[in-house]
Formats: sequence, structure tokens, C-alpha cells
Amino acid sequence: MAPTTESTQVEPAGGLGTLVKAALPSIPGVNALPGVKKSPVEGFGGLALHRPPVRVEREHVAAYAAVCGFPSKDTVPFTYPHMLAFGLHMGIMTDTTFPAPAIGTVHVANSITGHRPIGVGETLSVSASVAPPSGHPKGLVYDFATQVHDADDTLVWESTSTYLRFGKGDKSASSGPDLPTADPTGQLWSLPGDLGRRYAAVSGDHNPIHLYPLTAKALGFPRQIAHGMWSLARCVAALESWLPDAARVDVAFKKPILLPGRVAFGSRPLDDAAGSYAFSLTRPKDGAPHLVGRTTAV
Repeated sequence: MAPTTESTQVEPAGGLGTLVKAALPSIPGVNALPGVKKSPVEGFGGLALHRPPVRVEREHVAAYAAVCGFPSKDTVPFTYPHMLAFGLHMGIMTDTTFPAPAIGTVHVANSITGHRPIGVGETLSVSASVAPPSGHPKGLVYDFATQVHDADDTLVWESTSTYLRFGKGDKSASSGPDLPTADPTGQLWSLPGDLGRRYAAVSGDHNPIHLYPLTAKALGFPRQIAHGMWSLARCVAALESWLPDAARVDVAFKKPILLPGRVAFGSRPLDDAAGSYAFSLTRPKDGAPHLVGRTTAV
């Protein structure tokens, strides 16, 4: 079945309407109402959305760079285009034809390829799509593919964001990318309790698990946790001077980062012709992994 393609103006990703749409399918009873009830996974053929061309605004790029640890430049941080696509991801997740509720669907991996630096002030076209899910030992995974084209319709940036919906698993399925490890190299980062709120302000991702202890506890966490895409961006910022103009970054998200808290960053060069680096974030007291990743020249 071919995916349904729609053009959408996409309200701000953290708008009230989006948050309500994300929450309602997780509420027992309400989730059976027309207009809220999710379609069954059987027969889901995929969904694709795209937004009208958008100009990269310096003020927003600067706010994002400040939260994630990037320097101020005339080009955008490597991970920034995800900000332009997040509303599309939420538009797909909150569509009733998408089988899984947005709340409780976990971001477990991400792969980003930047084909060239993107300048502040450029006008870009952004699209996102998701195919039918595939098996995972702990449930089903949905791969959200994002593409960003410039004014000449040249592909300049793309990513795959993998989300897990827990359920009956397939023990023979892959559990995710096999990435190299990197031991801590002495950098400890202290993360404040309001980090999730600060990142939400620039990203539009106001998932309650990232905001306050009370809202996080309501969803099963002892206190609020850092956004996965913030932790990825912060690691890329630490490695930015080693990234070539065209690069790929792959990451697997492991254990959540509780806020406030501390994490240990590690990185090491890999012995290959692509000038690759392995990197990680771990819990200082016991070395438990928060994420593992790899950079590769394209």
C-alpha cells in the first residue's frame, strides 16, 4: 500500500492543539472516541507530510546553538534541521491513521547525514515520511525519514528517526544499530533541572517527561529527563571541529538522563579511512550508557 501524502502548514510543534492530539489517544475511554481512536497497525501503508518552504532564521538558530553548546556561526549546527521537521513528525504521530499514540512511543535511534553546510537565511523545503513498522525484540519500530532540499531542489540534509512502540516483540528481529563504544575521556557535564524546558522552548518538543518532576512521574519517571535529540546535539557540538562538511552521525539512545544530573562524555578516533569517531554519554557513578554514537565522513 502506497503512503498517503499530504501538504500541511503545520502549526507550531508545541502548540496546544498538537499536545492535546498527542495526549488523547493515551487516555482510556477517550482513546475509543471518533477522531481520537487510532487505526490498527494492520493495513497501515505509511504516511508522508511536507511543509511549505521555510527560511532559516538567525534568531532561532542562535537560541538552539546556545542551548546545545554550538558556537555562533553563519551556518546552522549539524543537528539543527531536525527543528524544521519536528512539527511534521508530530503531525504524523497525531494523525489517526498512524497506529501508535505519540505519548509512550520512545525515540531509540537516529541517523543524520549532512551533505553540505546549510547557511543561515537559506530557504529550505522539508518533508517527512514513515513506512509500515518493522519488528523489534520489544515491540514494533517506526522509521521516520526526513529530507531537506535547498532552493535548487538539491538534497542537503536527511535523517532517519527510529521510534519504538512497546508490545509483543520478535526475538529474532534486530534490536538496533551496532555501534562502537567510547570510554569517558574526563569531560563531565552538569545538566540543570530546567534543561528540558529550555530545549522545549527552542524545539517545540513539550513532552511532559522532559519538563517537571510531577509531569514526568505521571508517566513513570522518577523526575524529568533530557531530550534524546538534545543529548545527541550536545555530543555533536563537542565533536564539531572534527566533522567534515559532509558527514553522517549515527546514535542509539540507551538509558534516560535524569535532570538535574551529570553525564560523562567520551570519544575516540576509529581506525578507518573515513576519519570516524566513536562517542558516548555515560552515568559517572557506574558507567551505564545513556547513548553511543559514531561519526563518519560522507
